Amino acid sequence: MIPSLFNGSISADACSASLIPYPTLFGAEFLSLDANFVSNYTNNVHIGLYANHGGVNVENVDFCNVTASYTHPGVNDTIYIQVWMPSDTWNGRPQAIGGAVAVGEGYATVGTDAGLGSDVDPTNWGLLCEGNPNLHLLQNLASVSLNDVSVVAKSTVKSFYGQLPAYSYFSGCSQGGRQGLMLAQRYPDAYDGIAASAPAINWAEFFVSFLWPAFLMDLHGQYPPSCEIEALTGAAIASCDGEDGVIDGVITNPETCTFDPTSLVGKWTGAKRVDNSSIWFGVGKDAQLTDSTIQRGIASTTCTSNRTCTPNELELGTNWVKLFIQRSPTATTRFLTHEDKRGGKLSDSVIPTRESEDYYDRIAAVDPNVQDYYRLFLAPGLGHCFGGSGAYPDTTFDALREWVENGIAPETVAATSVSTSPVIKRPLCPYPKKQIYDGIGDSTAGKGFHCV
Repeated sequence: MIPSLFNGSISADACSASLIPYPTLFGAEFLSLDANFVSNYTNNVHIGLYANHGGVNVENVDFCNVTASYTHPGVNDTIYIQVWMPSDTWNGRPQAIGGAVAVGEGYATVGTDAGLGSDVDPTNWGLLCEGNPNLHLLQNLASVSLNDVSVVAKSTVKSFYGQLPAYSYFSGCSQGGRQGLMLAQRYPDAYDGIAASAPAINWAEFFVSFLWPAFLMDLHGQYPPSCEIEALTGAAIASCDGEDGVIDGVITNPETCTFDPTSLVGKWTGAKRVDNSSIWFGVGKDAQLTDSTIQRGIASTTCTSNRTCTPNELELGTNWVKLFIQRSPTATTRFLTHEDKRGGKLSDSVIPTRESEDYYDRIAAVDPNVQDYYRLFLAPGLGHCFGGSGAYPDTTFDALREWVENGIAPETVAATSVSTSPVIKRPLCPYPKKQIYDGIGDSTAGKGFHCV
């Protein structure tokens, strides 16, 4: 039976560590638990910055901030968890990785540092010493802390409100998207609904693929300036933009795009082994490859005034290879050979769309009823989690709640662009369907599209 939703108000006096006991967490020992009451919290978060949601104005929210620390004996780790619980607007639901914005919507929000502290740069925790990766912290990050935080959140919520949650949710993007899929696989009882966007999965292949553009440049001794790469992307978009029935700067179906980049600077099919077999998927033909300002452009270069260029390192990939493959923080990933990478050792501008499609396809291959509990919505033209020329799915979480609580599965997910003028709206389709414009209605308002 689902418990009734909270209907009342909790006084500031209830936000006391003496009234909130340590949760029971198998395999863990709690070190501390502190509680402090926060009054009149205000924050304004624009659309695109609150994963799977629209923009939110948080105004004058009162909440109890509970911070707990614990360790797994014998591992020598210290993990911190925070739970923010609104005192008079709770909607009966926790939302993991909700943060400050979710508490303004009535959710009890929860987050964890997975034992990594405030600086999650793996160069600061990835190695115990030269040659020895810190596998315990890697396991905390990968899976253990994800279930821990669910147990702690539910226990803390019950202690503060006097009742269990009606429903529990997880929402994340990128690393958070990966965490969501890990929870669904390994801890299916942790949450009632999971919104996992742009999941950074398959690390062994994914991170190594980041090195491919620089590897090719070094292999051939050619380092094209960013403007040449951008011209290639522009040519691909111009060639295939209209295939979905509307010219909007977005390639809806990259698989049917016949633009051939080999006529310009080489292949687009992703990292290859010496026998030309694929290591991993390549990014989409419309992906932004040269955005070095935020370290997301996998093929960006830096050039001097005399046009001498060198490839920029994408730290997400190079740090993984240095720490967990080469096992040395001083190693270099430049000028590798195919022999160094042999055996696989070595639209979204960061995470290939085909990666998410492949994950879904593998599930569908063993369970033809996959759509009953898992749906994948592709967002053409969207950058990594937000940005780009496509529409951002700001209604994902609302659609998830409707599915979990009312049994209404989403047939489309409404999306709104963040970085375009004018703003465009699109109905996103459940994979493997694609959105096609029939030429009738205002395309910028999302009219005239259907899924095929």
